[in-house]
Amino acid sequence: MSEQIGRKPTLAEALAVLFFSGVFIGAGVLYWEVSVHIPIVVAATLAALVGRFVLKRPWTNIEEGMIQGIMMAMQAMLILYIIGMIIGTWIPAGVVPSMISYGLSILSPSIFLLTALLICSIVSLATGSSWSTAGTVGIAFMGIGAGLGIPAPVTAGIIISGAYVGDKMSPLSDTTNLAPAVAGTDLFQHIRAMCWTTIPTYLVVCVIATVMGFRYAGGSLDGAKISAIQAILAGEFHISLLGFVPPIIVIALCVAKCPAIPGLFSGVAAGAAMALMGGYSVGDVLGFTLDGYTAALAGEIAGAPDLGAVAKVLTDHQVVGLSPALAREVGGMLDTLLTRGGMMSMANTIALITCALSFGGIMERCGFLDVVLEAIMKMVRTVGGLVTSVIVSAVLSNLFLGDQYLSLVMPGRIFKSAFEKKGLHARMLSRTLEDAGTMTSSLVPWNTCGAYMSGALGVPTAQYIPYAFLNWLNPLMAILLTYLGIGVAWRGREGEPVLARTRPEELMHL
Repeated sequence: MSEQIGRKPTLAEALAVLFFSGVFIGAGVLYWEVSVHIPIVVAATLAALVGRFVLKRPWTNIEEGMIQGIMMAMQAMLILYIIGMIIGTWIPAGVVPSMISYGLSILSPSIFLLTALLICSIVSLATGSSWSTAGTVGIAFMGIGAGLGIPAPVTAGIIISGAYVGDKMSPLSDTTNLAPAVAGTDLFQHIRAMCWTTIPTYLVVCVIATVMGFRYAGGSLDGAKISAIQAILAGEFHISLLGFVPPIIVIALCVAKCPAIPGLFSGVAAGAAMALMGGYSVGDVLGFTLDGYTAALAGEIAGAPDLGAVAKVLTDHQVVGLSPALAREVGGMLDTLLTRGGMMSMANTIALITCALSFGGIMERCGFLDVVLEAIMKMVRTVGGLVTSVIVSAVLSNLFLGDQYLSLVMPGRIFKSAFEKKGLHARMLSRTLEDAGTMTSSLVPWNTCGAYMSGALGVPTAQYIPYAFLNWLNPLMAILLTYLGIGVAWRGREGEPVLARTRPEELMHL
C-alpha cells in the first residue's frame, strides 16, 4: 500500500478496534441504556483516529470512506421515508384499519402465526422484497396480531421470517442476484443451492409457528374484545374492501419489476387519494405524510379521565354496545397502534443508519475487517470450517459495516479464492453468503435492514430477534448440513456442480 494512503493495520490493531467498538456499543445499550446512535459515533471516532494517526491515512481518504458508506444506503433512506408516508396515509385512508378488521373476522390465534408466515413468504417471493412485504401486509398483520392477543415481538419475528424467504430466494431480489455475481456463478444454480439449506429451515419454522399458534389458542378467544376493536375502528375509519386496493397496487408493481421507489410511492398516492375521498382536506393529507396520523376516537377514549368520560365519547361518536371499561382497554391499544407514520417517524432510524454506515465506511476504508477476515481464512482446513468462516465473516460485516450488501461483497471477495482452491462449486459460496449475510442483516439494530424492520413494524430489534426463527436458524442449518456433507457441491470437469459428501477422486486434480 502506498505511503500516500497509509499502511495496512496489523491483526492486533484491527482486533483492538473491533474489541473496543463492540464493548463500547454493547455497554452503551445494555449498561448505560442509551440509544445506540452515540456509542456508534464514539466507535467511529476511535476507528478514524487510529486510521489517521496510527495508520497515517489522510483525513480526506477516511472522510471519503464515510461518505461512500452513507451513499450506499441513500436509496434505503429514501425508501424509509416513503414507508413512513405510506403508513401515515394508509391509516386515515382506512387501508390498515380495513385489513385489521377483516383479518380479525377471518383468523384465529391457532392459525394466525402460520398464516402470517405463509402469506408474507408468498408476497416476498412474488415481489423479491422483504421491505415491501413488511411495509404492506406486515403492518396489517401487526394490527391483527394485537387484536388476537399475540405479543407484538412474536408477530414481528414471524413476519420477518416470511419476508426474508423472498429476499433470499426470489429471482426478483437484489441480494439473490448480487450473491452469485460476487461468487462467480449463475442465478439459478444459486437458487438451487439455497434450497438445500432454506427448505429444511423453513419447514422447521412452519412447525414452530404451528406449535406456537396452538399455544396462544390455549386461552379463550375474546370475542367481545375483537368486536370492540372492530366497532372502534368502524367508528373512526371507513372499513371497506377498497382498503385492499393500495397494497395490491404496490405488490402488483413490484411483481412487474417496477423500481422500488416509484412502486412504493404509488402506495402513498393511492392512500392519499383514498384519504381525500374519505373527507380529509389536502392540508390534512399533507400533514399525515409528514407527521403521521394521530388516532382520533381511540385517542379520545385512551385519554378519557374516567369511565364516565369514556361513555360520553362513545355516545358522541355513536358507538353502541360497548362497555366503557372494555372500550378503554381496546382504545388504549388502538391508540398506540394507529398513532404513527409520516416521514418524521423515520428520522431516528435514518440517523441510526447514517451513524452506522459512517462507522462501516471508516472500517472498510482503513481495512480493519479485511485483516481479521484474512486471518480467519488462514486457519480454515475443512469445508465445514470454510462455510462456518464465511458465515462468521458475514455476521461480523453486518455488525461492523451496517449494510446487507457489504456483508455479501466483502466476505465473497475475500473467500472466493479459498473456495476455488478447495474445488468447491461457486454456488457453495453464493449460498453461504445469503445464509448469513442476507438472513442476519435484520437481526442487527443498526444495520439498515434491522433499523428498517424495527421502524416499519414498530418493535425494537432486540425484542423480535428470538422470534425471527428463519433468520437465525438458517445459518446454523447451513453449518450443520455442511458438516454432515449434505448439499455440498464440488466443481465438475465442465464447471457443473457435483453433489458429494467429499470431493470425488476424479475431480482431485482439476
